[in-house]
Amino acid sequence: MSAMGSLDALAAVVLLMVLCSTSRVVRYYIKWAVFVVWSTVSACAPIPLMLLDPLSWKNALYPARSLRVLTRLFGIHMEVSGTENIVDSGCVVLLNHQSLLDLHVLAELWVVMERCAVIAKREIFWLWPFGLASWLWGTIFIDRLNPEKSQKTINSTGDRVRKERTRLLLFPEGTRHGGTTLLPFKKGAFHVAIASQTAIQPVVVSRYHFLDYDKCKYDAGTVLIKILPAISTKGMTRDDLPAVLERTQAVMQEEYARLNMEVLKMDAKAMDDKYVR
Repeated sequence: MSAMGSLDALAAVVLLMVLCSTSRVVRYYIKWAVFVVWSTVSACAPIPLMLLDPLSWKNALYPARSLRVLTRLFGIHMEVSGTENIVDSGCVVLLNHQSLLDLHVLAELWVVMERCAVIAKREIFWLWPFGLASWLWGTIFIDRLNPEKSQKTINSTGDRVRKERTRLLLFPEGTRHGGTTLLPFKKGAFHVAIASQTAIQPVVVSRYHFLDYDKCKYDAGTVLIKILPAISTKGMTRDDLPAVLERTQAVMQEEYARLNMEVLKMDAKAMDDKYVR
C-alpha cells in the first residue's frame, strides 16, 4: 500500500472513531456491522479444524471464544451465576429470547455448561459456509414445512438428550422479545423434556436495556445470566405438561423481574462512580 493510501486508511479509521464517539446512530450501525461480520467469520474460519471432529459440540467453542472477545470489546459485561445448579445429565435448557445479541449469551453458556446443542430450521443449513459450520458443531435441523418429519426429528432429539447427555438449548417464547415480561411459552420444549424424561434447566437473562432498535441505541452495559435449579420431569406424562410449563414460566418470570432491577442498579452505580472520578 502506498504512503498516500495508508494515510487515507488511517484518516478513515480516525473519522469512524470520532463519529462513533459523537454519534449514537453511527455507533449503532457500525456496531451491528462489526457484530455480523465478526460472528460470521468466527463461525466459518475454523471449519477446517471442525472437520477433524464433525458433529462435536466442542466445535462451537471456536466461535464462542471469539465472540466472547467481541463481547468485551463492545463493553458488555456478562455475569453468569448459579453454575452450582447445572445438572450433570442431559437436559432441556430454556432461555428467554430477546435479540440476535443472544449469541453473546450462548457463547458464554457453551463454555460454562458444555455438551450443548441447539435446534434450527432446515433452511439455515443451506446458508453455506455458515450452515456447514452449524452442522459440524451438532446443530439439529428441523423441517418446519413438514410437521410429520419435524416431529420425528424432535422425538429422536429426546433420545439424544438422554443417551448422549446433551444439553439442548431452546427459546420457549418462540420469538424475540425484549419487553418487561416474558411471552407465553410454547409447548415444544416441554414435549422433548417429558418424552426423554430429562430435567428442565431454566436460564434467565436480564433485559438488554443498552439496546434499543427504535432509538438506534447500542451502548455498553451489563447482562446478568442466572442458571436456576433444574425441574425434574421424572414420571411425568403429556397430561403433566400444562402444569410444568406454568411452573417453569412462573419461576423464570420472577427471576427475570429481579435481574432487571438488579442490573439497572448496577449500571446506575457504575455511572455514578464514573462521574465521581
